[in-house]
Amino acid sequence: MVSYDRIMKLSLERGFYFPSSEIYSDSPAGFWEYGPNGNNIKNKFIELWRRELVRRDDMIEIDGSQIMSKNVFVASGHIDNFSDPVIVCSKCKSIFRADKFILETAGIDVPERVPNNEVDKILNQYNLKCPKCLSSFQQTERFNMMFKVGIGPNNDEAYLRPETCQTIFVDFTRIFKIMRGKLPVPIAQVGKSFRNEVAPRQSLLRLREFYQAEIEVFCNPNQLDAISKFDDIQDTTLTIDEGTKVSKLTAKEALDNQIIPNKLIGYYLSILYEFYEKTGIDMNQTRFRKLSDQEKAFYATIALDFEVKTSLGWLELVACNYRSDYDLSQHSKISREKMEIMDPVTNEKILPHVFELSLGVDRSIYSILEHSFAEDHENKRVVLKLKPYLAPILGAILPLVKKPELEEIAKNIYCNLKKDFDMYYDGSGSIGRRYRRLEEIGVPFAITVDYDTLKDSTVTIRYRDTMEQRRIKIKDLKSFFEINKKP
Repeated sequence: MVSYDRIMKLSLERGFYFPSSEIYSDSPAGFWEYGPNGNNIKNKFIELWRRELVRRDDMIEIDGSQIMSKNVFVASGHIDNFSDPVIVCSKCKSIFRADKFILETAGIDVPERVPNNEVDKILNQYNLKCPKCLSSFQQTERFNMMFKVGIGPNNDEAYLRPETCQTIFVDFTRIFKIMRGKLPVPIAQVGKSFRNEVAPRQSLLRLREFYQAEIEVFCNPNQLDAISKFDDIQDTTLTIDEGTKVSKLTAKEALDNQIIPNKLIGYYLSILYEFYEKTGIDMNQTRFRKLSDQEKAFYATIALDFEVKTSLGWLELVACNYRSDYDLSQHSKISREKMEIMDPVTNEKILPHVFELSLGVDRSIYSILEHSFAEDHENKRVVLKLKPYLAPILGAILPLVKKPELEEIAKNIYCNLKKDFDMYYDGSGSIGRRYRRLEEIGVPFAITVDYDTLKDSTVTIRYRDTMEQRRIKIKDLKSFFEINKKP
């Protein structure tokens, strides 16, 4: 498996992503920016998410505000509960996130919600000291990760959202009414969230500003097995880690064995799995891991993380949480607005429960890059074997040599195709070097204009993964790329 450092080097050199404000010495950690190639992959990944989840399941998509009132997060529990354990050196005052520090120094996996006194016991038991000055730590504290902002001349207190879903919850009753909803109602949103991480690290894997693609499924808690669409996915094979055992079984088998509690959860886990199958991630290196009570978020009654194995270990990509009626009941209580709705199917007034799929876009992009990376030692090349529909550039147009008659045809082909496809023109350097540059950023097809083109209006298509070459008529290029840009 390729190392994290190798992906980092490729990303910096080829414009996938890089640190924000890197020309300044005071640029804060945890903020990264997508370059041209990374931004293209991100946009195509989100469009694939829309195609395979949002449109497939007739979901409603919104775009909510990133700054919300304090009361939203009082109701959601984030003001009181959204915190990480931190330890401070008694001498040099260096600050560390306690659970990560213990894992890295003692190899002990400490759940985030373990009480502070339990963290202190572990520090004492293993005699863990500050790595900078070897002094002992003060008692463990909790650090709230919310970003506070002031609004207007009175500096009214508000917060950047730590997750996109809260806008969905506070807007639910309006959306349900205007869209004439019928439960279950899945509402989706993609956008940025903000968390003041204690120790952001590893580029896209732990950020303070990051992209989420979240789906909140509002459902009748008495109708969780009344979802006929489950039959369509019942044979989807899932790997589920229950802590004591790992099972690979179909969605139906998982339901029959009570590993998955109901059809609604089984259905959404399955379509999530089928979505990731199309990203190029090795699905043999993925799992749904059931979380213990100490690991679950404070709002979750059932929690599974969809994880992928990387060079850095298992990485959570999607948090799948059954939030019951926690969010709507809390917002109803604090806002004093009624949030019950009439279920038109059962004709009963209920406060819906929620099952969510909270997807980390940036972590998914990193995982796709790592799982797509290949080194072809025989041919001395690095290849990013991205799916064509996720590649930052679908095809490149290359004149074989710098000859006006070849360049004119190549530029005409490029101009005719670039309106409909992500294309690239490269006429500089040897043809071999141009192939290598394209392979490193994952371009699946290279179109070479050569002297035979002048005779018969054909060009050579070179396939990235196999290096196979074949001739094709210029007039057929548009239909070729139309076929290959689709999942």
